[in-house]
Amino acid sequence: QVHLAESGGGLVQPGGSLRLSCVASGIYFPDYALGWYRQAPGKEREVVAIISNRGDTRYDDSVQCRLTISRENSKSTVYLQMNSLKHEDTGVYYCNLHSKWGQGTQVTVSS
Repeated sequence: QVHLAESGGGLVQPGGSLRLSCVASGIYFPDYALGWYRQAPGKEREVVAIISNRGDTRYDDSVQCRLTISRENSKSTVYLQMNSLKHEDTGVYYCNLHSKWGQGTQVTVSS
């Protein structure tokens, strides 16, 4: 049974940084691509960044050059380093692996 647990969210001022983590269990982590998604208030969940099992990455245009997705297979963990945060980055961030979702972690960018 796949289980995903996100952490690292919080309240940060515009221009600040956060690092999100998502730990996976119940699956052979190195075989799978993973994605980070954001659900802003009143909006649908949307993809932010994806990393393949080989480490290839893709980003939504809105976060390009500010957010970095990475993975550490030995820890079954995927990270999202978030820099130069903006108000519009506010939302609940979820990781996704093999069509499974974690519970999400709240990121609030506010002065």
